[in-house]
Amino acid sequence: MTDTRSNEPGNAGTEAGIGQLFDTGGQFHAFFNDPRWALAIIRGTVLEAAHPQIGGALIDNSTFVTHPWRRLRNTVVSLQRMFGPDEEVRRREAARLNRLHARLRGTDAHDRPYDAMDPEVRAWVVATLFESSVTMCRLSGQPLEQDAIERLYAEFRAYLAVLDGDARHLPPTVQEFWPYYDRVVEERLENTEAMRVILYRLFDHLPAPPLLHGLPTLWAAGRALVGPLIGVITVASLPEPFRRRAGLPELPGAQTLMQSAYLAVGLARFLPDGLLRTDVVVDLLSLSPGSDDPRARTISALRDRMKRAGALVRLVTPLPSQEPDPDAGSAARRSAEEFFAAVLDQTGDGYLDWPDLAAMARELAGRLDLDEPEETRLYDAFAGWWRELQAALDTDGDGRVSAREYAAAVPSLAGPALIRVAEVLFDVTDADGDQRVDADEYRALFRTGFRRDTAGADGTYTRGAFVRDFLAFMSGRERSTPYDPLLADA
Repeated sequence: MTDTRSNEPGNAGTEAGIGQLFDTGGQFHAFFNDPRWALAIIRGTVLEAAHPQIGGALIDNSTFVTHPWRRLRNTVVSLQRMFGPDEEVRRREAARLNRLHARLRGTDAHDRPYDAMDPEVRAWVVATLFESSVTMCRLSGQPLEQDAIERLYAEFRAYLAVLDGDARHLPPTVQEFWPYYDRVVEERLENTEAMRVILYRLFDHLPAPPLLHGLPTLWAAGRALVGPLIGVITVASLPEPFRRRAGLPELPGAQTLMQSAYLAVGLARFLPDGLLRTDVVVDLLSLSPGSDDPRARTISALRDRMKRAGALVRLVTPLPSQEPDPDAGSAARRSAEEFFAAVLDQTGDGYLDWPDLAAMARELAGRLDLDEPEETRLYDAFAGWWRELQAALDTDGDGRVSAREYAAAVPSLAGPALIRVAEVLFDVTDADGDQRVDADEYRALFRTGFRRDTAGADGTYTRGAFVRDFLAFMSGRERSTPYDPLLADA
């Protein structure tokens, strides 16, 4: 394969990149709202997951299979914070990411260690984002000019420097980057389980975003068409040597389909400015129609129309309803099996263990933007709850709790350790320390699905009421609470 990239001159140094990184006129900001970047991010994620350390960490700890839309939203929010103009916000986000990654270590299915703080692994994540951004421009027929490539590389190296304190694990110049990239692709990447899940399972079983809950027919029809296409397009866009070595099948005409997809998506860039802002689109997809967001009324009206359209689709092409309508009987108690799958099994492996509860703590800490002391208190509280659950429910001693073990001893979920989790949440939500959560504090905790049906007449939420509602939800006794959008929605 001919590689013309080696003729590129070196890029600006990291110091210059750091100075330019947070400029709203930077190369990254030009891509952030580019619709082509959606395809590039999928491609980059596959290349990340093909690294054995990253693949192992994803399979053991990530919620990207069961809660992909939540994961997407969190990624967008994190990138906005890291590439934004506020230095204090950037510092806090870098510290949060480092605390998060420090907790992700273990061994994969082949007993090989993984560590999300490994600087070489973190450098590879940044490398895939940079290379996929350059590749998306080439595949869409508009390759970047050399100075734009150098600017982009400087920005991504500076991003790594903010996280790690330096960027020495990425080559200093673009010219040196391409041999490094090819070497990692050739020597380190594998056909990992995480990569296969992203390519062949994620999009085939992608849950509907909160915006489209209650429209299973329309969602199933669209997913059945688009899911396989995304897989074919992504495989065709991967480096050819890796495709061959990993045994990834490339269908006839896949290259043409892939290039056509990049060209077609690229045309959306000519729509009016602001129409396809990434953060706006992600917020809308994550918006629960029952929330207090002013857009919720519009969403509800749109859902009604889409439901009528879905009825017509069922008449023409009957499809099995693969997802229950959460609006139907939402006040009813959910079954133990449903609660286990929707809330407790955050990683989607069919069992409850520490990574599932750690994912809950991670989501709550991220939503509340907690500093290190409060975040540690929350993780410690969840760890205590896990020890309590393991002692009460792990009857076969395998170190995890199955759905059957859970269903047989549901009352054990609401023990003293879970009360401590609720107490920690109340303390971090009660910003002014007056032992009551007012409407603003409550909204800060439940940014989607904001409901105050259990608040007092004075518009506040007492500690006792807060703890009771949290226990009712986490023990599976109540469904109609604000916690569903936070921990159960995709």
